[in-house]
Amino acid sequence: MQLYQVDSEQYWTENFSITDGDIEFVFNLFLEEEKPLSSREIARRLIQHRVEQEIQQLRRQIERGAIYQPRNTYSVGQVLVFPAMNYRHGEVIAERPGYNPEHGEFTVLKVQFAPGKVREFASALQTPHVLNIDAPTDLAMPSVDVDRVFEQYGDDIAYLLEQRLEQEEDAVYFAGRWFLRSLLVDVGLANRNLAEAVLVVHNGGPLATAEIMRELDLPAEVNPRLQAFSLDYALFHDERFDEVGPAGQVLWFLKELEPEGVIAVPQHLRYVPIDYDRSLLTDELLALEQEIDDELSNLRTPPKTDGPVTISLNFPHRRAGTLPLNSHLRQLFPTAYEAPRVLVILIDGQTGEEMNGWVVREHRYVYGLSDFYRRHKLPVGAYITVERTDDPARVMVNFRGYRPRTEWIRLAYVGDDNRLRLDSQKRLIGAEYDELMALGAEDLKAIDSIWIDPANPREPLHETIRHLMGALARLSPQRTVHAKTLYSVVNVVRRCPPGPIFAALVAHPEFEHVGGPYWRLG
Repeated sequence: MQLYQVDSEQYWTENFSITDGDIEFVFNLFLEEEKPLSSREIARRLIQHRVEQEIQQLRRQIERGAIYQPRNTYSVGQVLVFPAMNYRHGEVIAERPGYNPEHGEFTVLKVQFAPGKVREFASALQTPHVLNIDAPTDLAMPSVDVDRVFEQYGDDIAYLLEQRLEQEEDAVYFAGRWFLRSLLVDVGLANRNLAEAVLVVHNGGPLATAEIMRELDLPAEVNPRLQAFSLDYALFHDERFDEVGPAGQVLWFLKELEPEGVIAVPQHLRYVPIDYDRSLLTDELLALEQEIDDELSNLRTPPKTDGPVTISLNFPHRRAGTLPLNSHLRQLFPTAYEAPRVLVILIDGQTGEEMNGWVVREHRYVYGLSDFYRRHKLPVGAYITVERTDDPARVMVNFRGYRPRTEWIRLAYVGDDNRLRLDSQKRLIGAEYDELMALGAEDLKAIDSIWIDPANPREPLHETIRHLMGALARLSPQRTVHAKTLYSVVNVVRRCPPGPIFAALVAHPEFEHVGGPYWRLG
């Protein structure tokens, strides 16, 4: 039998909950240490506290009587402590001989716990028994391995702590740490205005909290970690400031100086979901959807890979200067605790040049690649590779380049009827690309002028598809169109993931399936 309840799995799983006493301990912890703590830090201290509580309780119980063990002998009038009964005390009031074929001769003790509550227990038992323990004979109590307990149960306890602290009005949370609202340093409007001025001098940021603090007049006698947490909390609740650091870092930026494509979703990435019958998609079309891996397709994240991830660049992201946070790429970019936008360094894999990139997870894109695309003259359909570095906040962006050569490519332009037209033209290309996705466009302003607003489309999706299939069919002797090419061209005039496009092909009889991924107008 275990001497301590806190040394059992059941104590930390089935029987464990966060009590009012635990919350009082946590709040006192903040008062004593005067610094914010993470959920895991609090969980570790709470485990230590619970262990110490039980040891002290057991110490007091042992001082009042002997720990009952069936192998020992006891006398009438002796007070015993029963660990299996939550350390209840009882007095031996009588004894008698006992016998059992399995255990032989022993003594039966009659123990009184309270008036009218008497139970019998065996003593002087010669055979092994589960209640025999190596109990301490003095006040030198054996220890409990707190580190082992924390390793096994710390995450679950931290989760329960977070649930409970979220209900406490005085508990505040920021960037993975908790503290008490009532103990925060007052960071008034004057200090926040000064913080704004500091960021303006630094072109909006990013700046770490410590860099901003040097310019502020915060109480010098206050713990620096508490000063920093108080400033972070105040700036976080001031709409002028944006926390843009990856998880584990706090970096501040002035919201008004962030790029427009970060604050507002670029026009070509805006999408209003289109209802469609997903059951219409064949296994072949579903496989093609997986291959395209549009960030709007809501595909499951595959297992992490250590190497680079390659995507085909579509028109909306080429036009907006962005990367999609699709199922493969989203795991390569850093996250943050509360920040809707995270600032990263994008490294040009061809030149080593560094660029500011903005991870906008809510809208599933990374902003900041317009110059990269223009500098290298990358077409729609170019294969872009993205790779982690040793620093989570630095990501390598590259492409498969070669000596530029003249190649035939689809060219998009606006016809006299104000509709998108396609032609096949020779252009210099210096990067590997997906031939099914590739296209060029020289008059981007004209193409922008026929962009279909997803919130107020001027025509249903199947009509857009019908027109573009006709434009694409003229480039093919067989008058057929690959479904992937259709997806690429549809996204020149309106943002749409593959699912609704493919479902429209199946649902409308004007589109005829001619085998494999190819379709034509009926």
